[in-house]
Amino acid sequence: MGVVQSLGELPYAAYLQKFEDDRLEHDGNYTEVHLDQVELDGGEATSAKFIESALTQVTLAEVGLERARFSDVWLSRNRWVGVRLIEAEWLDVSMLDSSLAGVQAYGSRMRRVTFQRCKIDTLNLRGATLVDVSFEDCEINELDCAGAALTNVTFPGTAVRNARMSQVKCKKVDFRGARELDVADGADSLRGAIVDERQLIELGPALAAALGIIVK
Repeated sequence: MGVVQSLGELPYAAYLQKFEDDRLEHDGNYTEVHLDQVELDGGEATSAKFIESALTQVTLAEVGLERARFSDVWLSRNRWVGVRLIEAEWLDVSMLDSSLAGVQAYGSRMRRVTFQRCKIDTLNLRGATLVDVSFEDCEINELDCAGAALTNVTFPGTAVRNARMSQVKCKKVDFRGARELDVADGADSLRGAIVDERQLIELGPALAAALGIIVK
C-alpha cells in the first residue's frame, strides 16, 4: 500500500477539525486536528500528542516538541527549522514534500515512517531507534546517526551526504537505490547494511580510513 498523497484520501479526513490556536501547548492533545498554513515561532509543546491529525503548509521555527507523540499523522509541504524532537515517538507517520533544517531528534523512536520528496539539512538522529523507515526521493545533507539502531531502513532515490554513522547498529539497512551515499565517518559500523557494487567502490576510501588501511 502506497503513501497517501492527498488530504482527502486519509481515512480520518472527514473528522479533522481546524486548528485555531496561536500556539501549541505543553502536553496538548491534538487528536483529529488539521493544522493548515500555520506559522509558529518558538514555544514549548513538550509531550504533546498528535493522533490521526494532519499538518499542511505548517512552518515551525525553534519549537520544542520534546517527547511528543505522533501517531497516524500526515504531514505535507511543511517547513521546520530548529525544531526539537528529542525523545519524540513517531508511529505510522508520512512526511511529504517538506523541508527540515537543524532538526534535533536524538533519542527519538520512529516506526513505520516515510519521508518522501523532502529536503533535509542537518538531521540529528543520535541514539535514535528507527524501524521500518523509508527516505524516498529525498535530499539529505548532514545526517547524524551515531549510536542509533536502524532496522529495515531504506533510501530509494535519495541522496545521502555527509552521514555520520559511528557506532550505529544496522539490521536490514538497504542503501541500494540511493542516488548518492557519502559517509563522513563510521563506515566501519555499517555491518548489516546492504550496498550495491557502485556504492561499495564509493565507500572504499571511508572504509580504508576507518580500518587504518593505507592506500598508495
